[in-house]
Amino acid sequence: MSRTLRTDRIRAIHTARVSPTVRPELLVSGARGSHDRSDFLLVRIVTTAGIEGIGEVSGTLLWSGEDSATAEHVIGRALVPALIGQPLVPVAALEARMDRALAGNPFTKAGVSIALWDAYAKALDVPLAVALGGPMRTEVAIKCSLSGNGGRLRAGLARAQESGFRAFKIKIGLDVDSDVERMAELRALVGPDTMIGLDANGGYSRADARRAGERLLEFGPAFFEQPVAPADLVGMRDLRGLGIPVVGDETVFGSEDLMAAIRADALDVVSLYVGKSGGPGRAVTMGRIAHAAGVDIVIGSNGELGVGAAAQLHVACALEALGAIPSDIIGAAYYDSDVVRIGIDTDGVRARLGDAPGLGVVLDDHLSARLRDGSSEQGVR
Repeated sequence: MSRTLRTDRIRAIHTARVSPTVRPELLVSGARGSHDRSDFLLVRIVTTAGIEGIGEVSGTLLWSGEDSATAEHVIGRALVPALIGQPLVPVAALEARMDRALAGNPFTKAGVSIALWDAYAKALDVPLAVALGGPMRTEVAIKCSLSGNGGRLRAGLARAQESGFRAFKIKIGLDVDSDVERMAELRALVGPDTMIGLDANGGYSRADARRAGERLLEFGPAFFEQPVAPADLVGMRDLRGLGIPVVGDETVFGSEDLMAAIRADALDVVSLYVGKSGGPGRAVTMGRIAHAAGVDIVIGSNGELGVGAAAQLHVACALEALGAIPSDIIGAAYYDSDVVRIGIDTDGVRARLGDAPGLGVVLDDHLSARLRDGSSEQGVR
């Protein structure tokens, strides 16, 4: 490790709120409500050596109880005092300081952690996936999430296909009859060989989940994601008997949740988020736990923008193993606009890892200026 890296410290933390609108055709509607706008927060870390790292808090009130307002508040109140003046390495020590300063708020911590890891990888002059221990792969298969019935479903599918997507999951968990109708329609539209998964977002009771699963089997679903309430590990375990791989999403946030689900034999696949995990390094650690336990892995999404999508990709490439289910690395495809002018390389079928240091993305010039010069700067000079 260079002398500069050994002595480098966190000098300032900047934040900027963003609220991009989801493309109307791809508006996400599921058992946990609708997601039509993302009130996210961009984070910029600056070190005493002049190294910069960028992060994204992709929290939503419906999902984690976090958004740009809560994130900006707790970063200023709790995380800035905990981090300013601290050494950049090891990043894990900075994450531990965040835990001591702030309970919960995993997506907010993840946004700051992404920025810290981005700065660390840039200091090493390597892609983030390398700093995380990889890359184990340089391409990741991806899919798109669809919602609604009838015209709305057809419009969403058309938009997704225009963006290159050829694998999908469909939101269910609302009403069994309507859910079966939606899946039947999508299967008819895309043909028998296209991968379609089911995502109930924990909306079913045990009885309805079994009834839905049994009726949906004829349409060849690739997986059944979060069929019952997050805490219902027994219900998750019992549904594995349907013969459809059961994916745990809301059931698993951190490592303790993952180990509890493994002990309960509650899932075939875990959906890892950078946000749920609390940052890229912790997501990779959880991936190693899952792999050791024989649980497959898919990278899940909370509608990340270009910065968050890059973090997803680097984590996916650093993991020892990914399962067969395409990941939810979607990024700008969901939105009318994005926060980056240079984003990840993706064609809707795969996302590809680049060679640039850190996350490898470049912010939109206007947002970059806001993060450099805006009143949201908090720290020391």
